[in-house]
Amino acid sequence: MPRALVTGAAGFIGSHLSEYLLDRGLSVIGMDNLATGDIANIEHLTGRDFVFVKHDVTNYVTIDGPLDFIFHFASPASPIDYLKLPIQTLKVGSLGTHNGLGLAKAKGARFLIASTSEVYGDPLVHPQKEEYWGNVNPVGPRGVYDEAKRFAEAITMAYHRAHGVETRIVRIFNTYGPRMRVQDGRAIPAFLSQALRGEDVTVFGNGSQTRSLCYVSDLVDGIYRLMMSDTPDPVNIGNPHELTIRALAERIVTLAGSKSRIVERPLPVDDPKVRQPDITRARTLLGWEPKVSLEEGLPRTLAYFRSKLGV
Repeated sequence: MPRALVTGAAGFIGSHLSEYLLDRGLSVIGMDNLATGDIANIEHLTGRDFVFVKHDVTNYVTIDGPLDFIFHFASPASPIDYLKLPIQTLKVGSLGTHNGLGLAKAKGARFLIASTSEVYGDPLVHPQKEEYWGNVNPVGPRGVYDEAKRFAEAITMAYHRAHGVETRIVRIFNTYGPRMRVQDGRAIPAFLSQALRGEDVTVFGNGSQTRSLCYVSDLVDGIYRLMMSDTPDPVNIGNPHELTIRALAERIVTLAGSKSRIVERPLPVDDPKVRQPDITRARTLLGWEPKVSLEEGLPRTLAYFRSKLGV
């Protein structure tokens, strides 16, 4: 039975990925220090071939026995988290990735790093192709996350070239679905929480900035396909359907049957104006493209938030 380590397993994406791997017959070790993860996200995996280890991957990582795959997803991922935990974010992207790659080298395991569309920064190229090098402010407040992920990609490729480690790099675009944290701070959790509570729904700037939203089940399918592929080059995984933040807010208010008003707040520093993946590489190399539309995914996510908020 193939054996996989998922770091950040108690997080939003990590928990869905762990479940996906179990469903495909893998034995899974989930690792998380619970800085932003929630043990409730993986409680339902008890009784399956799943073991949870509470550990901070910025410290030395050791696993007894064989290991076939390492999915490195440990990291604060929302602005509210990485602005509150800037040094921890930089450490997990650097030291944590280094430790994961060292383990992969020792075990002969294939290593996948969860990178992000944020490596493109506030892009000057639209949509974003993997060949684009990005437009990132390394000393701005968002730099702690952007540069941590850019370094993680660089050291991953260094281990691939210097040590022959089998590596994969997924650049994840905006993803949503059940198990997102209510206080996550990103657009969909914020809008859903505000609309369900009847509070003002806050958009930054005039809401004209765009995002492309991928449902979590589509994302983890793409991640699995990438891990099982033979490409070490970065691959965008996301939904190329683009919409404005204001349009998203309006859709959520309507879906929730809310009387919330949409109000504007100052735009955060270095907030990307556009975000849309070019997924030609994923389509060509992985045979992957998203299947779940917003019309399907948003109601599922709304139901989860209703249950969490008790409204």
